[in-house]
Amino acid sequence: MSGCLPSNPWISDDTSHWTINTDMVGIPTRLRVERWSFSFMELLNDSMGRREFMIYLEKEFSAENLCFWVACEDLRHGESSKIILKVEEVYKNFLAPGAARWVNIDSKTMERTLEGIKRPHRFIMDDAQMHIYFLMKKDSYPRNLTSRTPTLGI
Repeated sequence: MSGCLPSNPWISDDTSHWTINTDMVGIPTRLRVERWSFSFMELLNDSMGRREFMIYLEKEFSAENLCFWVACEDLRHGESSKIILKVEEVYKNFLAPGAARWVNIDSKTMERTLEGIKRPHRFIMDDAQMHIYFLMKKDSYPRNLTSRTPTLGI
């Protein structure tokens, strides 16, 4: 008798496990969706989880928070030659007065970030990114977990 999951992918020629868990799959497996509820970082590290969370945040009118977090990740892990340009983009899009996708961070964090922008480096947005991360983790993520479950059929 076998379970509903494919056999052990490490000792089998059965590639079903890899196929159903690929990033490109149209409908995520139940196991994959359940992993998103184990930790917020698990959700953010999964491209489909991030996309589902973005859809939820758009309904909640707070998608700019995830966009900012992703832009900061791109800055941190991007090419060194583009750091100054990316810092300017993040500032213009998310932190500047009147920015189209302005994010709400506390005044001390904003002050430190704006001071640091004068000497841009890849980690300059870390404080602001962490502030937004915890805002999403403590506020939007729990609401997403309770609202998402019925729509994904779990």
